Amino acid sequence: MEIEKLKKIQKKAEAFTDMRQLRILNTKKRKKKKFIFAVLISLVISTISLLLKKGIILSIIILIAVFSLFLLYFYFKAKLAKSERVRKMESVFPDFLQLMSSNLRAGMTIDKSMLLSVRKEFSPLDQEIEKTGRDIATGKKVEVALLDMSKRINSEKISKTILLILSGIKAGGNIATLLEQTSVNMRERGFVEKRAASNVLMYVIFIFIAVAVGTPLLFSLSTLLVETLTSLLSGIPTVESTGLPFTLSTVNISITFVKYFSVVFIITTDILASLVLGLVSKGEEKQGLKYLLPLLTISLGIFFATRFFLSGFVSGLIG
Repeated sequence: MEIEKLKKIQKKAEAFTDMRQLRILNTKKRKKKKFIFAVLISLVISTISLLLKKGIILSIIILIAVFSLFLLYFYFKAKLAKSERVRKMESVFPDFLQLMSSNLRAGMTIDKSMLLSVRKEFSPLDQEIEKTGRDIATGKKVEVALLDMSKRINSEKISKTILLILSGIKAGGNIATLLEQTSVNMRERGFVEKRAASNVLMYVIFIFIAVAVGTPLLFSLSTLLVETLTSLLSGIPTVESTGLPFTLSTVNISITFVKYFSVVFIITTDILASLVLGLVSKGEEKQGLKYLLPLLTISLGIFFATRFFLSGFVSGLIG
């Protein structure tokens, strides 16, 4: 009977390994498709620029810039997806510990209690639990199997929790009681983090509005002011030296430079603000990257919309 059980476990482990290899292969195929897509879109945009502007250097710069933006987008998207996967595991890990503790109290072994604690609602943690349980059933030490699981998950919270459990096991403590108490502590810590996030919500809203609305408004008004002063002072005739402590002369700054400077500064501010929002709300800078696209869309939209509507109004006043 034991030999048959071990054979079944071995078959399941092999099937799990095959599924894991298939997922890795599919991930490589998706990366290749994304790379080809980025190259094609970059070539199309650079070709259109070459036909319109007739500048080879500008087209090459656009090609490199668009391709780099696509690569950054796919990179940050993968990072956020991985971070979201880890966050889901952390949220259900206390429930897994509670269920495993109940199974241990019922008299089950560690590997069996772990395998019977697998639930579909624990996804994606269920796959890691199942693999760890099979590793223990096939002869791997409990300490080594749990440490391997923490390395695969790559979560600081789960790694610290597993180290705490292992230290309790080495000290000879009751594993069921230890798992139950650890589960309670993790839940309490989650409640504290949610309460802290609600307390800093007003700061998040203030930073978002200041960066998405206030900054582009000020820059659009500044660029319009420079354009207005340039057009006004260009029509003033040159005056010989007078007794006044100041003189009015033409503005030598380029309006195009001011526009590009404003756009670059707005984009830079949005990137830094998204990192600050992630640090304030979630405690990790990369968690704020999800705010980057809305910030860029709103801020650049307000910048160009304000310039479009106010430029006609200002030109009407000047005549």
